[in-house]
Amino acid sequence: MARRRVAVVYGGRSGEHEVSVRSAASVAAGLREQYEICCVLVDKEGQWLLQDGGEPHPRGGEPVFLSPSPTDRGRIRRLRDASVAASPDAYFPVLHGTYGEDGTVQGLFELCGAAYVGAGVAASAVSMDKEMMKALFAQAGLPQVDYRVLRRHDRPDADRLPDELGLPLFVKPANLGSSVAVNKVRVRAELDRALDEAFAYDAKVVVESGRDVREIELSVLGNEAPEASVPGEIVPDREFYDYDSKYAPDSKTKLHIPAPLEPALAATARSLAISAFRAVDASGYARVDLFLERGSGELLVNEINTIPGFTSISMYPKLWEASGLAYPDLLARLVTLALEKRDTRLSLRTDYRS
Repeated sequence: MARRRVAVVYGGRSGEHEVSVRSAASVAAGLREQYEICCVLVDKEGQWLLQDGGEPHPRGGEPVFLSPSPTDRGRIRRLRDASVAASPDAYFPVLHGTYGEDGTVQGLFELCGAAYVGAGVAASAVSMDKEMMKALFAQAGLPQVDYRVLRRHDRPDADRLPDELGLPLFVKPANLGSSVAVNKVRVRAELDRALDEAFAYDAKVVVESGRDVREIELSVLGNEAPEASVPGEIVPDREFYDYDSKYAPDSKTKLHIPAPLEPALAATARSLAISAFRAVDASGYARVDLFLERGSGELLVNEINTIPGFTSISMYPKLWEASGLAYPDLLARLVTLALEKRDTRLSLRTDYRS
């Protein structure tokens, strides 16, 4: 029996392009044991490039496209003559950040009628936008840190934020991940520079109250009946978990898996992670990040990542490995969930008969 073919789509028009390339290498290597692999690089200009072999490369490939017609079933076609270059059974998008994790690519897969790993259009979009995500968490009654959202025309109002939220503050682009352009503001004089950097990446910025917290992360897996992994704890090698702390070769950040938590607190963390997953209507998989406040012992929901990192040092697969699900089996489960979700979607009526 022929093995199923999975297309790994990676790169993207995002500040997280390089992180995506690293994640794709790990995903493709893990999938190769059970599936035929084809690799599609989305370059920094947004061009789709089908590469030879089953190993992702940071550049090169033949220009291709997907037709939005569901009758084409997600075939990969050559740009030069529209001939079929590959016919994947499922897509595994490893596109962190904008134009990949935000519902745009998911919308293309939906139009194609293709199976794809991860959250759908709406869940991807709201989870990428920190303002929308936090609003849904609040609607679900989930505890969070105090925060404000600024648009460019709100910039003059930023001076009041240290008084309203206290210091320190964290300033973040609303639609970006991997801690790109995230800054900790310790004194008022640092606020303008932090806002300048965040607004360079997004027209909307989130400013959060800084708390003295431990960083707890959980991996969630499933469609209609999601499950949470054991919690893990990140101990950054610097003041907070910034981009270099996550990805620099010399990073000394420590991962404690499982996190040193009392059983009751670990159970609460798992429940909160599943509640956050459901609050945004996620599916497939996501990583949920929590804060554990040192003073009060309160757990707070920080954010959800619908395409979490999949590098060799990423928390998502490590947490499931510690929970008893090996890396290749985790990837196979994600492909199965993608196929199940596609079949459910195709079974729904698209016409109306009285």
